[in-house]
Formats: sequence, structure tokens, C-alpha cells
Amino acid sequence: MAQPNESTSTPQPQAKAASTDDPTGGLGSFALISDIHGNMDALQIVLADIKDRGIKRVCCLGDIIGYGPNPCECLDLVMNNCEWALMGNHDFAALYEPTAFNASAEAAAFWTRRQFELEEDPVKRRRRWEFLGSLEIRHQFHGTLCVHASPRRPINEYVFPDDVITSPSKMAQIFDRIEKRCFCGHTHVAGVFTDEPDFYPPADLNGRYRINNGEKCIINPGSVGQPRDRDPRASYAIVSSETVDFVRLEYPIQTVIDKINEVPELNEFLGQRLLEGR
Repeated sequence: MAQPNESTSTPQPQAKAASTDDPTGGLGSFALISDIHGNMDALQIVLADIKDRGIKRVCCLGDIIGYGPNPCECLDLVMNNCEWALMGNHDFAALYEPTAFNASAEAAAFWTRRQFELEEDPVKRRRRWEFLGSLEIRHQFHGTLCVHASPRRPINEYVFPDDVITSPSKMAQIFDRIEKRCFCGHTHVAGVFTDEPDFYPPADLNGRYRINNGEKCIINPGSVGQPRDRDPRASYAIVSSETVDFVRLEYPIQTVIDKINEVPELNEFLGQRLLEGR
């Protein structure tokens, strides 16, 4: 089986005179999604909102699967709608082995893998496995680094808001690996880190971060399928040449809970936590 893709970028149309000051690379605004975690109902709402806004480009920071009841459907939606996608630790777990997972996360990873194995259509089955195996670990363009977790350990290192106070040396080492800006997920907490260092949740920014090319930043769009910032609504971000807008959307949480409860291998807590956004 192929190892995770270490390629730093995928072929894209060439924009004229694209600047590192423009996080879109001169190609126009794009939607940034992350941490879907098999939550098809949330993902469908997010993709519909992106379409309604007329945004043509969608990029995914990983953890497409894991925890949630619809891994195959979510993978198909990402394959069909995203310009590129990264490998998260839960994608890695289904493809290879869970690493440092708690018992419920590990059980969910093995159940998720089994859903791919049970696909009766050999074309669909092969396409999904090949897509998982081709997920990039890093994606770079015009001064921007994209990873699932952190620039130091792109699949599984957490960058928490509290790190700006409790781990300043960690934050300094992380910012040393960034040219201008980084997009990452993994914590399921939306917001912006700056190299002071400091952290600004979307509420402190009135939902919009204005890109300051005089400072480095790390931007987390939050989680589509399992938010952990005490707001249960699905979260994603819209990146333009000068701003990043954070978007929250209601979705039918109880429907997802009911589906999780129908699967013995999925801990009921994985559904209940969705109600509180934790």
C-alpha cells in the first residue's frame, strides 16, 4: 500500500503574478473545511452553503472519517467536491493503524475501515482506498503551508489556544516553520494564532480575520463534523485575498446521534458530545 503522499502541491492553473501576500494564490476565494469525521449531515449542509455563496473552490485539511456514522459517503463527497485534501490522523488510522487513540476512537477507526472493506462495488472500493492512500501530508502555495495538525508534526500534533500561554517555546518552534501563514485543523477549535504569540477566537474578531502581511499566522477553520469549542454548529472558513471569514451552520444533530446509536461499535458519547460541541 502506498505511503502518505509527501508532495507539497498538486498541479493548479497558473495565476498571473501571484504574490505570497495573497493566500488564495491569485486563484480566487476558497472554502476551507476540516475534521468532518464521518458526519455526512453536517458536511452536506456546509457544501450547500458554499455552493449558495458561489464559491467554486473547496479544500480539506483532513480527518474526513473517524467517529461518525457515514465514512464512505463523506469520503465520496470530499473526492467529488474538493480541489485537494490532506491526511489527518483518523484517515491514517483507517488506512494503516490507530496511533495513541483512546478505546472509543480506536473502535471507531476499525469500524470505519470495515465499512470500506464491505463495499460490494469493486470500482468504488478501489477508488476510495486509492484516494485515502494519495492524501497529502503537506500542501504549500504562495507562502501558505497547509497541514492537518501542525507544521512540526503534520498528522498528529495539537496546537491548542492555551499553548500561547503554557508553551511559548513550542509556539516559537512552530512559527519558525512557517513562511507567512499556515492553515491547520485537528483541535476542532476555530480561530487565529499570531506570532506574538496570541490566539483570537472568531468571536473576538467579529467572525472575520483581516490578513496582516506583517505578521505570521496560523488559522484553524474549526470542525465540520465534531466542533469542540462549545458551539455545536458546523464550522468552516472562507479564505479570500485579504480576509478569512468564519462560518457556523446549524445541522440536524439528532439525526447523526440516532445513526451513531444504531452502530454498536460506536460509543454513544460520540453522538452526545455533538449536542454540546465538545
